Amino acid sequence: MIEIEGITKRYGETTVVKDVSLTIAPRTVTVIVGTSGSGKTTLLRMINRLVEPTSGTIRLDGEDNRTLPGFELRRRIGYAIQGHGLFPHRTVAQNIATVPTLLGWDRARIDAKVAELLTLFQLDPAAFGPRYPHELSGGQQQRVGVARALAAEPKVLLMDEPFGALDPIIRAKAQDDLLAIQKHFETTIVLVTHDMEEAFHLADRIAVMDKGEVVQYATPAEMLVKPATPFVESLIGAGERPFRLLAIETVADAVEPGAAEGEAISSTASQREALSALLWSGRKALPVIGPDGAVIGKVSLEGLAQRAAGPA
Repeated sequence: MIEIEGITKRYGETTVVKDVSLTIAPRTVTVIVGTSGSGKTTLLRMINRLVEPTSGTIRLDGEDNRTLPGFELRRRIGYAIQGHGLFPHRTVAQNIATVPTLLGWDRARIDAKVAELLTLFQLDPAAFGPRYPHELSGGQQQRVGVARALAAEPKVLLMDEPFGALDPIIRAKAQDDLLAIQKHFETTIVLVTHDMEEAFHLADRIAVMDKGEVVQYATPAEMLVKPATPFVESLIGAGERPFRLLAIETVADAVEPGAAEGEAISSTASQREALSALLWSGRKALPVIGPDGAVIGKVSLEGLAQRAAGPA
């Protein structure tokens, strides 16, 4: 658990982060969003003390983060940034092994962890371990950057615009990879982005910052249905709210009894994907199949429209 209590950061007369308090549950993904200069990156960096707060307290599993030397704290917390930040003259394997080596792990344990992470990120250890960063694509470099941040098995992973430099197709794959890895390691992730689409795709909870303050901290569904301020509403995009609401729930939650004609859609697809398939096919309903491939019901335009409607 990460407890942020009354955190403020000032540079001279300028307050960058103002009296922020948040509780981040373990094994969840929290996304911090806001416009440029809203204080989101400064708040993130105060968790691992790359930036020291002016006042307030941050506790990790009940322990004040000021009780450890900064370098030791940062070895315990994974950190991934936009552009990956890989060491250009070290191989992929050496990059991933950076923190475990500093922590004094034995070679067998390091080699096993490097191989495990490369495999999880769908990079063959024998083929990619000896390569250098310039020999990888942008998407591969980003995956290695996240693998390096996870190498020492941190309970907390901080990510600052990690996918900002990737093209849309690679970015979507990287986001899905991150969610799969997060579930595998049960890591607590705090991620900064300015991309609301990314926030709604990844987050269990979203913190919206404006002028150094957190103006709303809520689940994606709560934020969509009841934005706390006009700023939050504008950030979400009024015209996108119905579609974002459908995007964060799966078809499994919208299955209705009965049969339908047409190409079946998976129960694990998003309701937004189901709406797209319905509109594209020109049908009022489509069959839904479960994980075993058996038809379990249908999903309808009428049902999805009701789910996308705002509060009465």
